[in-house]
Parts: sequence; C-alpha cells; structure tokens
Amino acid sequence: MVDLGGGCGLRQGEILGVAVDAIDFESDTLHVVQQLKLSRSKAVFAPPKGGKLRDVPLPGPVADALRAHMKRFPPVDITLPWKVADGPPVTKRMIFTGPRGGHVWRTSLNEEAWKRALAAAGVIPERNPGKPYAESRENGMHALRHFYASVLLDAGENIKALAEYLGHSDPGLTLRVYAHLMPSSQERTRKAFTQACE
Repeated sequence: MVDLGGGCGLRQGEILGVAVDAIDFESDTLHVVQQLKLSRSKAVFAPPKGGKLRDVPLPGPVADALRAHMKRFPPVDITLPWKVADGPPVTKRMIFTGPRGGHVWRTSLNEEAWKRALAAAGVIPERNPGKPYAESRENGMHALRHFYASVLLDAGENIKALAEYLGHSDPGLTLRVYAHLMPSSQERTRKAFTQACE
C-alpha cells in the first residue's frame, strides 16, 4: 500500500480498491478505475474521486513490490455494491484484503496498522493503554501522495502530467497545492547546467 501511495500517487481509497485487472505489468501502467469507499456505512466500489479514470506510470520498484505482495498474499475475489449501498453487485479480484479475506476497512487500517507504524517510527507518540493514537492528519496516508508529487516535481515533471497522474481535473489546482514543492528557478538552472556539462 505504501508503495502505491508513494510510487503512484494514489489516494487511500484508490489503493484499497486496486484490483488485479488494473495492473498492466506489460506496459508498466496502473489503471486507476475504482476506489473502495463507504456509502451509508457500507463498503462499495466506486469510480475514483470526481469520476476521474486515469492511467499512471507503474515504476519498476512498485511493480516488483506488487508482484511480491501477490505471491505472498494471493488476490481474493470480493463482491461489493457499485457506487451506492444498494447498487448492483460487482466482483473484483482484489490485491489488498483484510485478515479474514474480505475488503480492508479504512478505519481499521489507519488505527491498527498505519498509526502503529507511525508510532514505531517515532513520528507520533505511542498510544496510552486503552486510548486511541493521537490525531495526525498531516501524517495520514495522503502524505504519500505529497511525497509522490514532490519527487516528480523535483525531477522536472510538468504540472499538466502531474495533475493527470494525481487525478486532478485542473492543473491549476495541482499548481496551487504543490507549488511550494517545486524546485526554485535558481536550483533548476544549476541542475540544468551541471547536467549539460557532464
């Protein structure tokens, strides 16, 4: 999950909704066509946020991590309603599953795995017995999306392509959200000249 968030810029619901047929290892492409979300407190498959279907480049290390994960944890067919709680049932062969073979519940993942890992890494404090972990919105899985954007911007990727990969309908939104991560003009100039001289 971390590899998909940091290496492909997916939202948490999109990560949880990745099915086997969305991964094209031949063309190194991830087809972002659905997410796992709640509708009236019931898990459903739905299009990505804003209905923005997209193809995202699948980097080699992320593809390798997915292959290893699927070998260790074989994908499982899961049937959920489409879009709304009483929507038509859809069956997908899911990459990430819960401990009993069903879909992953976002709240369980966040409390039992994600925040536990953050605490173990010293990012947030350990929780007191019987108490929940401290709130840490800035360190949620969405931080992996920001990491993805910062890596691409630092590498010189253009805002239009980044907006497409992130599923933003307006590159202006991407620019407003991530402009502070763009390398300065002076730094780009130094890098460009240094690379030209090598």
